[in-house]
Parts: sequence; structure tokens; C-alpha cells
Amino acid sequence: MAAENDFLSTNDFTNDKLPSSLNVLTILTFIGSGIGLIGSVYSYFTADKNYKTMQDTLSSGKLDEAPAVVKNMVSADTLPMYQKMAENKTPILLITLLSLALCIYGAIQMRKRKKQGFPVYVAGEVLPFVGTLVFVGTMAFKGFGLLSIIIPILFIILYAVNRKHLVN
Repeated sequence: MAAENDFLSTNDFTNDKLPSSLNVLTILTFIGSGIGLIGSVYSYFTADKNYKTMQDTLSSGKLDEAPAVVKNMVSADTLPMYQKMAENKTPILLITLLSLALCIYGAIQMRKRKKQGFPVYVAGEVLPFVGTLVFVGTMAFKGFGLLSIIIPILFIILYAVNRKHLVN
């Protein structure tokens, strides 16, 4: 009987509560994945139009009248990037969808406090970089494309710090 009382008094139920930091990270992951899904589908359907618009902008000379900030982000060097994005829009979409699914699955596993969720999440964050390098090249990571590197690295670090809360 004493063993039963000891078992009940340990109150394992409070230890299973998800830490607030992990809760916030996973919620932000779900929100980011939703935005990523919308953005990737939108990019798929507008890739050809974006390439054509960039081609027209560069050939028309309108870029000469643009502010310096715009000139730094858009140049003749970026046109091949838009072309590659248009040509490879289907594999890019598939890689993005797979990576979003991995991130969501990993976050769900980490909400359940399972350690195996972390490497799945990291794979989901790294996969788009590999796909982008293969299908688009390094030009995609210049300018605002640098944000596509900074935010995932930040989340990987934050999840790594919270791995101590993952128990099984």
C-alpha cells in the first residue's frame, strides 16, 4: 500500500505539462508552416509571371528610375534566378511541401515531448536550402533571401535549447 501512495504522490501529471517556451515555438512553427504553404503555392502559380515581369522591367529601362534600394535588390544578375525558379517550379513546390510536412510533424512530436521530433524538424528546415541550391543556385540567398536562412537557423537554435524538455 505504501508503494501505491508513493506512486500517487509523485504527481507525474504536472511533469508532463508542456513548457511555455516549447509551446510558443511549436505554435509559431504551425503559423510559419501555414504561411509557408500559402507562399509556396502562390509562388508556384506566379513563377512564370514573375520571370516575365522581371524580364520586361530590365529590358524597359524602368529600373534606372527606381530608388537605389530597389536597384541593389534587382539587377540583370537576378534574371537567371527568376528563370530557374520558373523552370523548376514543380520540384521546388514538392520540396517545400515535404519540408513543411516534416517541420509540422517534428513540432507535433516535440509537443508530445518526443526527442525524435527534433531531427525531423531540423531535416524539414534544411531540405529547402538543399533544394534551392540544386534548382536555383546561391543567388537565391542574397538580399532578402538571406532572411530565408536566418529565421530557420534561429528556430533550430531555439528548439535545440529546449531539447532538455524532450523526454522520450
